[in-house]
Amino acid sequence: MSATPFQVFCLSPKLPDLITSGFGPFVLRSCATLDALSEQLNTQVTDGSEIGPALLIHLPTAGGLDKLLQWPGLARAVMAAAVLVVAPEPAPVTCLKLLQAGVREILSEREVNDEMMGRSLRIALERKRQDDAARRAYSIDLTTGLPNHHQLLEHMTHLLALREREPASMALIVLHLDGFRAAEASLGTESANVLRRKAAVRLRASLRASDVVASLGGDMFAVLLAWIDADDDAERVARKLLSSVTQPFQVTGHSVPLGARVGVGQYPAHGKDAQALLSRAVAQASGEAMSRLRSVGAAAANDDE
Repeated sequence: MSATPFQVFCLSPKLPDLITSGFGPFVLRSCATLDALSEQLNTQVTDGSEIGPALLIHLPTAGGLDKLLQWPGLARAVMAAAVLVVAPEPAPVTCLKLLQAGVREILSEREVNDEMMGRSLRIALERKRQDDAARRAYSIDLTTGLPNHHQLLEHMTHLLALREREPASMALIVLHLDGFRAAEASLGTESANVLRRKAAVRLRASLRASDVVASLGGDMFAVLLAWIDADDDAERVARKLLSSVTQPFQVTGHSVPLGARVGVGQYPAHGKDAQALLSRAVAQASGEAMSRLRSVGAAAANDDE
């Protein structure tokens, strides 16, 4: 099997015994809360392996799955790790929502054992690796027509290499937009996709030609500012984007509002590699770190970039 141990961050009353699992080797790290899981992901260092970490989230109390669905860090978690959930009696409708959100597997607490856990973790890890490879093969998000997050990371890596030779500040803004799932529930999938495309167009219209808008999947977008002249430029642009995307959209005759949270990663102040900047901005936009830009009611900058 694999020579490199698989990292598994566990939020569980009891860690499974996976020492002898034939699907490993696994290295288990215990976390006390969902926020602690977020911190582990934020500090996780990529070791060059094709397979990233896994999250094992065992929620033994009633309402645990609903709490997980409301966890601000879920979008970041499913992007960075293979997420496996254990719950007492997971209801089908809740399971489907979690799977749609990117969770890899949901197991019944009554049926799970250590042998099944090792197998399920490895399957979840392999499926995420295959999905990530498939996404890398397509550089465009098919729903919005924007570059996807793999293409964004590749572009950032090339740009950062240039910045090492020709120093200049740059910034990455991530916007977590709330309202697509509600639109899908009330208006249907195609209307929700139309809403995503309209949001992408509005973001693009608010920027310079040299800036890049990318889709991070689901309800997250990223904006790469190829250069900024002052430290507060990124926050000013973020306010402008917040003001733009929180104006109601017209979709199939309905006025559809979106909420928004934002995160910013600046080079070189917040990191010198693409993944570090993206992780910081996603963490902020997911609500895992406080940002004075999160309030949509803050006055927006109306001046051009």
